[in-house]
Amino acid sequence: MAHELRETVLETHDALELRAVEREISLTLVPGAGMVGASLTHEGRELLHQGGGLAAWTEHGKTFGVPLLHPWANRLERLNYEAAGRHVLLNPQTMPVTFDGAGLPIHGLLHASPRWNIERTHADGGGVSVSARYDAAGDEPLLAGFPYPHTLDLTVSLRTDLLTWSVTLTATGDVPVPASFGWHPYLRLPGVPRTDWELTLPLVREALLDARSIPTGQTRPAPFTAGPLGNRSFDDLFPLLSDPPEFVLAGGGGALRLRFEEGYRCAQVYSPPGADFICFEPMTAPTDALRRGGAGLQLVAPGDALTASWSLLVEGRPGA
Repeated sequence: MAHELRETVLETHDALELRAVEREISLTLVPGAGMVGASLTHEGRELLHQGGGLAAWTEHGKTFGVPLLHPWANRLERLNYEAAGRHVLLNPQTMPVTFDGAGLPIHGLLHASPRWNIERTHADGGGVSVSARYDAAGDEPLLAGFPYPHTLDLTVSLRTDLLTWSVTLTATGDVPVPASFGWHPYLRLPGVPRTDWELTLPLVREALLDARSIPTGQTRPAPFTAGPLGNRSFDDLFPLLSDPPEFVLAGGGGALRLRFEEGYRCAQVYSPPGADFICFEPMTAPTDALRRGGAGLQLVAPGDALTASWSLLVEGRPGA
């Protein structure tokens, strides 16, 4: 199986395209825009929600592609938090804070950061991969809102029809680093009506949320685990998953199988009414864990590292 890595340009941004030639699978990454996965095509058909494009995502945070959410995924209940002995007040005037419709800080501070450096690329018959590093040292706006020195080492690989995203967070200072990052893969099935999308979800418990989508601390059995999406919508947190934690979106002539390989403890499922996408979101910690702490928040000790990875299998010919 031939694999290739190509340099290209997407909306004025330098980009890298990982290709599995015989399967006609292509993933485009944009290093200067947060290492976002900007496009995933199979036989020329787009499998990621494009929204308003790369510019709408980088400038306004609109839904798009596969972004990394760091140093927290989902929402925080307030602009202040305390973790690993440090008190933090987020200041939207000096930090890259974004907000949801209810005015809560959402999806961290890294967003479309240009501070990723490509460390290594590789392509041969066995696969193609890109490795990049983000170093928080010197990133004053982020450290002001997340004062825990660290690096992120990201490797994205494609082998035939299997894509893998692997992140290693290393604590580089003298203080533990809270791990509450996640991903937002906006998946779609081109040509298949949303109501006909078939889901298989490894859900055990659902978190009860308040009107702002903040966990109340209570859970209930997951009300839905398999069947057509139909007229359902999702914006729900699942703190307990079955094993193996594999989410399946099927329709047309195939499926997209997203599996949490290691390090991701819970998931958010997101598909608002009428959306042409569904997200199975890998999360290392539940919503608001950075503020609440407790057993749901992992701390990486100085000098130690935490690795989390997830994969996406393009099975058959998903879509119509």
